Amino acid sequence: MNKYLEQLVELSKYDMQISSFEPQIKAQKTKLEEFSKDALSLKAEINKLEADIKETKSKKAKHDVHLGELKDKLADISKKGIVVQTEKEIKALQLEEEIAKEQISFSNEEIERLDKLQDNKNEALKEAIAKLSEEEESIKELENKIEESISTISTQRNDISHKRGELVEKIDAKILTFYEKVKRWAKTTAVVPVRKQACYGCYMKIGDKTYAEVIKSEEIVTCPHCGRILYKEVEITE
Repeated sequence: MNKYLEQLVELSKYDMQISSFEPQIKAQKTKLEEFSKDALSLKAEINKLEADIKETKSKKAKHDVHLGELKDKLADISKKGIVVQTEKEIKALQLEEEIAKEQISFSNEEIERLDKLQDNKNEALKEAIAKLSEEEESIKELENKIEESISTISTQRNDISHKRGELVEKIDAKILTFYEKVKRWAKTTAVVPVRKQACYGCYMKIGDKTYAEVIKSEEIVTCPHCGRILYKEVEITE
């Protein structure tokens, strides 16, 4: 194989490897993000439960204040009952007393209901906090593993980048410029093999003359259809 072509094949492989590292790192980070969604959901649930408990306590406090007012009102009605003289006044006081007692009964029932609701919310909050603690511990473990994985990937990327740099220094400037031009639009498929007399960049069949030139590998040959740099891969017959 032509020396320059051999260098371009090697350079293309390095570029393909380097381009694969970023998706690998992104995949690791995505894995962590997906795993963290449950923790975020639990945090949202905890915040809502805490807000609900706070609201329940506020409602109970209002009913407690109202009960105090109603008890004062009953005491006031009792005092008035001593001094009233007409039947009309007595009936009015009795009606007022009944209404106050009904309101007291309703407030007591509401306080009882709110107590049960608060107990349920407190229990749910306790469970959610415990579950979040477990999730955060698992996330921390995964974070450590992903950090190690990303560190390994970064080391591999740096190693390949170093080898690429050394290779670039050896390549003829014109050849390298030509490669970079093709790579600008072809990305990691700037240099592709020919298999079954087809360019494995655009998958179009190439003519016999071009194919013969590719087999000889004496010059740098480009695909007549897409312009990618071609080389003949060693075929293994089973």
